[in-house]
Amino acid sequence: MELNQKAYWVCELCPRRCGVDRTEGQQGFCGMAAHPVAARAAGHYWEEPVISGEYGSGAVFFSGCTLRCKFCQNYEISTLRHGFALDSSRLREIFEALIAAGHHNINLVTPTHFLPDILPALEPKLPVPVVYNCGGYERVETLRALEGKIDVWLPDLKYSDDTLAGLLSAAPDYVETAKAAILEMYRQTGPCVIENGLIKRGVVIRHLILPGQVDNSIGVLEWIAESFPKGAVLFSLMSQYVPMGPAKKLPPFDRRITREEYDTVLSWLYFFGLEQGFLQDPEAASLEYIPEFNGEGILNA
Repeated sequence: MELNQKAYWVCELCPRRCGVDRTEGQQGFCGMAAHPVAARAAGHYWEEPVISGEYGSGAVFFSGCTLRCKFCQNYEISTLRHGFALDSSRLREIFEALIAAGHHNINLVTPTHFLPDILPALEPKLPVPVVYNCGGYERVETLRALEGKIDVWLPDLKYSDDTLAGLLSAAPDYVETAKAAILEMYRQTGPCVIENGLIKRGVVIRHLILPGQVDNSIGVLEWIAESFPKGAVLFSLMSQYVPMGPAKKLPPFDRRITREEYDTVLSWLYFFGLEQGFLQDPEAASLEYIPEFNGEGILNA
């Protein structure tokens, strides 16, 4: 697959393969037309320590999404699609400004549906790692077109249960799709490379514990343990679930996780030998970690 402007004509960038012509303003599942829209570009200090480091990750938050998670903490931009229009040249300026500010990397947050415009902004190659921060629901053919352009993959593996994925993210094919995508990411980078406490290359897999869904988390842990050599990927177990959007009215997703749920998943993490990575204490479940999507860094360099 060649990711140029033609990729928008009959859009098949993500697993939805909507087939709409986004250059004519048609909108597929992501709800976005062709050219990028972003809501924030600034230092982000709440990623995993190997990504945020001391001076923060240069995160660019794109609007729209190829998933429709009912609990999304970025609901304002993923579903409501708040943001500001950009082009490739402006994106390049933003990347360079973030690097000049001292941030450790360029962190592309939910970028898939804008890749034909993002990739030109990554040329020539930037002097810092490029992080691909996504929900894990990716098309392998699209990822193959990114080989050599992405240094660090930061996917979610949200589900091991397709029924749950269909209910919460409108993606009943999520499990096998995300697994195939993550395996492709690992093929491209190989084991993690960390220098001076910062990741330079590799895959960091995130999983958010959902209320009442311990078995879902155990399934995720088991697959990671079976699929990668020990320590080859980093695993980030997240406990920051806060009811957002439609989840506020959908039990049991209308509550935070319990300490018992967290401790149960944690015990299985140790059982599967996934200690090399990161943990969040349940106290991390707070709205204070959600940034303001006010155009910072987009409207001004």
